[in-house]
Amino acid sequence: MPTARQADAPTTTPEASPDPRVRAPFPVGAATVLLDAFRPGDRFLATPTRTLLAHGVLADVPHGPEPVAERVMTTLRRARSENRAAPLVVGAIPFDQSAPAALVVPETTRGGPALAADPLVALPVERPAAPSAWTVRPEPEPEVYGKSVASAVDRMWKGEFSKVVLARTLEVTGTGELDIAGMLQRLARTDPTGYTFALPTAPGRTLLGASPELLVSRHGDRLVSNPLAGSIPRSDDLAEDVRRAAALLESAKDLHEHAVVVDAVHQALAPYCTSIDVPARPSLIRTAAMWHLSTTITGTLASPNVSALEVACALHPTPAVCGTPTDAARRVIRESEPFDRGFYTGMVGWGDTEGNGEWVVTLRCAEAERRALRLYAGAGVVAASEPEAETAETAAKFRTFLNAVGAGE
Repeated sequence: MPTARQADAPTTTPEASPDPRVRAPFPVGAATVLLDAFRPGDRFLATPTRTLLAHGVLADVPHGPEPVAERVMTTLRRARSENRAAPLVVGAIPFDQSAPAALVVPETTRGGPALAADPLVALPVERPAAPSAWTVRPEPEPEVYGKSVASAVDRMWKGEFSKVVLARTLEVTGTGELDIAGMLQRLARTDPTGYTFALPTAPGRTLLGASPELLVSRHGDRLVSNPLAGSIPRSDDLAEDVRRAAALLESAKDLHEHAVVVDAVHQALAPYCTSIDVPARPSLIRTAAMWHLSTTITGTLASPNVSALEVACALHPTPAVCGTPTDAARRVIRESEPFDRGFYTGMVGWGDTEGNGEWVVTLRCAEAERRALRLYAGAGVVAASEPEAETAETAAKFRTFLNAVGAGE
């Protein structure tokens, strides 16, 4: 049988018990009350270890030539010097790390346990608007995307590169203003064991999503990374769903794709660790729409001066969101995708002055404005890939968000 999600070890929760495994300090509803309190303009982040709701902006992390991890730590230390107890940074970093990020030290931050630990997260939420209220425009069209996959496969057989992750988008437009708080509710309650976020990235724009993939977390001297690569859409039929999960665990194509990513993460973590544990075979995790091959890598940090964000920046982009070799894959992405990824396949997360934090790969996401959403989904293309299968995989990944807004592709 497929194994369940391999969760990261609990870490310190701001304004809560120092060990979230101890349930006594948390009343029923301690996490969902934060979800219910979210309003557009707030910053919300739920992970398997905590739930955070932040209001206001004490300090923006400035854009500049210094590495983003240095700018974050400088901003946090300045906030602490102004008698701010245990300040946090929260926000998003683009796929292109040299582009401006959307990172702030909030004015106030409320913390609670993981959503999955709150029984109230299972309660139903209001259904989204009817599908007829939305228009959906793909970019590129599925047929054009399939041709890009076929072209990439041809180039791989010629030896130009070994993997590339190609994405496509959907522009979903409504007849009225978007209910961002309602969308966040449905995303969080659909996959409460994942990483759900709603973060302002520009005036009137919110990055909203539910990612399954932890890039890296740090608590004390412990690092955890959970790379995912190799996927298959789920089925509503239980027997077929189990068959697909079992087939994914035996798929030579997907196991190879996954091994490439795990090896890259292992190699990137090695300079920062005194020891690393890498399981010999992947397990499975599931979301509402997909099965994924998953490996949880743990390491012991060599230096206390290295923050979670510094390690995350060294890992990013992994072959799971870009490809390999990285420079060649970036070039193919620029040539093939008729849009700027922006924050898609970047990072979202939090960090503190001690260097602890959680940084998540920005997947299953959309950028929301007043009446429109731009959704993103990608698939890992290797020499054994088939255009129809990769197009179907991106369609399945869109389903998480399309279900949250009540739209059909």
